[in-house]
Amino acid sequence: MQDLHALLDTHDGLGLAALLRQGEIQTGELLDTVITRLEKVEPRLHAVSERLYEQARVQAARPLDHAAPFAGVPTLVKDLFTPLAGARMTNGSLALGEARPDFDCEMVTRLRRAGCLFVGTTTSPEFGTSYSTESQRFGATANPWNTGHSAGGSSGGAAALVAARVVPFAHGNDGGGSLRVPASCCGIFGFKPSRGLMPSGPMVGEGWAGMGTPHAMSLSVRDNAALLAATAGADLGAPYAAPAFDHYLSHLLERDPRPLRIALVEHLAPWPSGPDALAAVRHTARLCEQLGHQVEPATLPVDLPHFFDQVFDIIGPSTRHYLSVLGTLRGAPVQDAELEPLTRILLRERGDIPAYRYAAAVEAIHALGRSLAGFLTNYDLILTPTLTREPPRLGELRIEDDRLPLEQVIEQSHSYSPFTALFNASGQPAMSVPLYWTADGLPLGSHFAGRFGEEGTLLALAAQLERAQPWAGRIPPVSATYG
Repeated sequence: MQDLHALLDTHDGLGLAALLRQGEIQTGELLDTVITRLEKVEPRLHAVSERLYEQARVQAARPLDHAAPFAGVPTLVKDLFTPLAGARMTNGSLALGEARPDFDCEMVTRLRRAGCLFVGTTTSPEFGTSYSTESQRFGATANPWNTGHSAGGSSGGAAALVAARVVPFAHGNDGGGSLRVPASCCGIFGFKPSRGLMPSGPMVGEGWAGMGTPHAMSLSVRDNAALLAATAGADLGAPYAAPAFDHYLSHLLERDPRPLRIALVEHLAPWPSGPDALAAVRHTARLCEQLGHQVEPATLPVDLPHFFDQVFDIIGPSTRHYLSVLGTLRGAPVQDAELEPLTRILLRERGDIPAYRYAAAVEAIHALGRSLAGFLTNYDLILTPTLTREPPRLGELRIEDDRLPLEQVIEQSHSYSPFTALFNASGQPAMSVPLYWTADGLPLGSHFAGRFGEEGTLLALAAQLERAQPWAGRIPPVSATYG
């Protein structure tokens, strides 16, 4: 009989799916083992929004679809703007109560079609607007490398459970870094696809004027690529779509990419990168050079304070609109007292800006996309730190005082993560790769961005880096491993 804990310790999702197809292990036994592992770490991580064990057991009792790449593999869905029929959708907020949609969004439908079993939903900060997964509703999600530190945000619950080896991959979404920031904090691989490549409907037309997109974090690059291949493509009625996508990415991962020209950007004024972040990105730059790539120092054509001013001219009205929809759905307007201080600040300062300012902000992020596309005519990829320093301590990024000016909130948050949101605005694909740990044992990812629609270049490089410096064998102190 197979030792299922040992298999979960050592196999990625595709590896587990292969064993299930071959009859080496059974779906129900694998599910029960994952549940045991989740319960082992959850008291210390606080990463689960809701357990869906009975739903998952019903799924597990059905015959395997042998054509599905992840048939029978358990995972979780992030509790943020991702309807999953029968599951509570809180978006990290007390204001949503026990609201349970009776339908799946298209992303969930595609994950089901890929064979995934949903054992639960994962935590998010309220409405996904923080780089630390802390909320009044669920408390703070801890980092499995050091529980005094944050797992990142906003997909921190998902990242913590993947890093702790509960599941090999988990769904998340990313409007300003929310897949890549927690991937960096937790020492796993996080990938944000190009704008328009992934489905957002039917509940959402486009999140934050197209800056938001769903996808996943994983231990292995090949799982991430296979998930992308299984779920990518514009859904019915999408406002726009990314270029035609190669659904057979596996051939790209099996061979090294051609020598790439990589622009190395260490800082973005006015917020410098700290010593650990510089050590991490320079380590990655040297590794890329050893692998035959050309790395050149460069400066991005970005006015960062102006950029974030435009971004929050999009986030503020979008939040106001969402709360208006929520009030209509529940039959009572949402009151400020139901919301957290950060949301109240956003609504106070940007929730009711004139329409022309919102339109100007959308034009500005589209102009940035054209500027960065022009920059990448001279390079294949951009390399930056994912974050300017190690994962923050719990509470460090949490906003408790709604009297703070938004400018102070932006400084606090984006001096920590000035890089990732640029590529949500530009629509370009980007990833965080776990190649460095600090002297204190905390991970720090390196961030790459590529040309619009060229996911394959990023994934091929990630697979090469994974072969050169494997990370899956690094297990955090809080883990579901046995033995």
